[in-house]
Formats: sequence, structure tokens, C-alpha cells
Amino acid sequence: MPGIWETNMNFSQWSRTLVKTIAVVLALALPTALAMSSADARVGGGFSSGSRGARTFSAPPSTTTAPGSTSQFNRTYSQPGAGMNTAAPARGGLFGRGGGFLGGLAAGFLGAGLLGMLFGGGLFGGLGGLSSILGLIIQIVLVVFVVRLAMSWWQRRNTPQAAYAGTDAGPGPQTSYRRGLGGGVGSGLGSGLGGGFGFGANNAPLEIKPDDYEAFERLLGDIQAAWSNEDVAKLHTLATPEMVSYFERDLAENRARNAVNKVTNVKLLQGDLAESWREGETDYATVAMRFALTDKTVDRNTGAIVAGSEQPGEVTEVWTFARRAGNAWELSAIQQTN
Repeated sequence: MPGIWETNMNFSQWSRTLVKTIAVVLALALPTALAMSSADARVGGGFSSGSRGARTFSAPPSTTTAPGSTSQFNRTYSQPGAGMNTAAPARGGLFGRGGGFLGGLAAGFLGAGLLGMLFGGGLFGGLGGLSSILGLIIQIVLVVFVVRLAMSWWQRRNTPQAAYAGTDAGPGPQTSYRRGLGGGVGSGLGSGLGGGFGFGANNAPLEIKPDDYEAFERLLGDIQAAWSNEDVAKLHTLATPEMVSYFERDLAENRARNAVNKVTNVKLLQGDLAESWREGETDYATVAMRFALTDKTVDRNTGAIVAGSEQPGEVTEVWTFARRAGNAWELSAIQQTN
């Protein structure tokens, strides 16, 4: 029976080797997983959250600070539908590729021609019966064409367009650089933007002033501080109710893990305006920002670091701010960059 004993012994050794291997893999994978989660522990949790009005489902233009694309929203109250600036297949319309009025009219003429061929009248024989109403059809086409032109003009007036930074800077977002929080307007977000005049088609052009850029930078620091202090009341004064609801959910998850995320040493390094527009009584400004921060998660009781570190890092995100008439700017959305 030695063969059986040897087989059992070899199997037991193989089992022990497998268990040790799994243990080593788990030991290596756990810190990696914690490190990955800590990178997204800051305010917003590394998600793309919030709403950008009618542009929620339309990607903001790329900028020098954020030259790549932005992630679609993981969390938003908005729903795609009428009024949303979504990318969609071309609709039919009057001259649309999907058919439209003239497409259906052409199909009707073609069908009439085919019927003429089937009944021996030739390709255009079936059109003879339609000649009596051809004049009426032409009048209808003209009326529809005029109506469509009027509707397109009205939609262009009511659809916010991308903002351009300055009349003499050319189209597209312009870049400015920041060398510190509270460093003055001349070195801030607005210094290279020439006032940020937006050329929206319908409403009056939205002007982003130096004071607005100061407000954006101030909100970056204040929101991170309120998040670190778990000050929900303060967050309500800095962000929309939708964004605060996401912050509260993330804070509750941290409390369930007996942890608290601390974001300190926030410093704006570079930022530029992607677009600005007005919808009704609400102004919107989407800004790309690259900033430094120290991001760590500590045990709520002992203060020991459980994720992240004391080493500063850099993050690039796209923030959208909203402002109703007579009110201050508040955070409306955060999007991650790709």
C-alpha cells in the first residue's frame, strides 16, 4: 500500500502549497485594492455625479487642462428626453435622412411609378393621376419649409451653445494657470480667459467675470474642507441638493466602515473654462481643474491611516457650477476625466 500513502502525501503537500499561494495572492491584492479605493476617497468618491442642466448627457468640450474626454455620469437625477442635448441619430424632418416629409413624398412618387410599371403604364405612367394635385403638394412643401425654418431659428435661440473665452482669443476654451489658493485674480482661473464671453444663440451672452473664477476656486477648497469635516449643513450652502445627497450617501458609507476621509492641502494648479451658458434663470459654467491634495482615510477611533497616505497627489476633474438669479454659485456636477 505504499503507493496509496505516497499519493495521499503528495496530495496533502499540493493542497498546502495551493493554500499558501492563495494566501500570498490575497496578501498582495488587499493593499492594492485599498490603495485603489483610497484614490477615489475624496469628495465625490471618484464618480461622475450631478447634473448639467440640458447638457447633462452632452460631454463638455475638452480643454488644455483636461484634453481627454470626460466620463458619463454614474449618478444623476436627470433623465434623457426632450430638451436634453444628447447625441442621437439624425431625425427625418423635412429633408432628413430618416425620411421626413419629402422622403415620404418621394416614396409615394416611386410607389406610383412602380404601380404604373406593374399595370403596363411605364415607370411614370402612375404619376398621371397625381398631376392634378401636384400644385397643392408644392404649396404644402413651401409652407412646411417656412415653418421648419422658423422652428429651427427658435430652437437655436433657446439652445445654449458652448462658451468661448474672449472675443480676441478665438474659439475654444482658453487656459490659465494657478500657483496657489487665494493668489489673486491676476494669477487665477480667469487671468487667461479674457472675461469668458459665451456666444450662446438664444439668451444674452453669459459673461464669466474674474469674481466668478475666484468663487470657483474658493468652492473647490471649501467643499473639500466641509467634506473632510463631515459638515453636511455647510455642504448645503456650497452645492445643489442633488450633489449633497450623494455626499451624504458617501459619508454614511464611511461611517458604516468606521472611517473618515480627510482631504487637506488643496491647491489649484491649473484650470480653464470649458463652456458657460444660461438656461432660463440659471447660469452654468463648466471648468476643468487640476489640483493637488493630500487624500487619506483614517480610522474614526484611533486615527490610524487605513487608506491613502500623507503624500500629496494630483487630480484632474471637470466641475460644473450653477447659479440662479440673485444667488451665489454652487457645485452642480463633478465629472472624472479619461
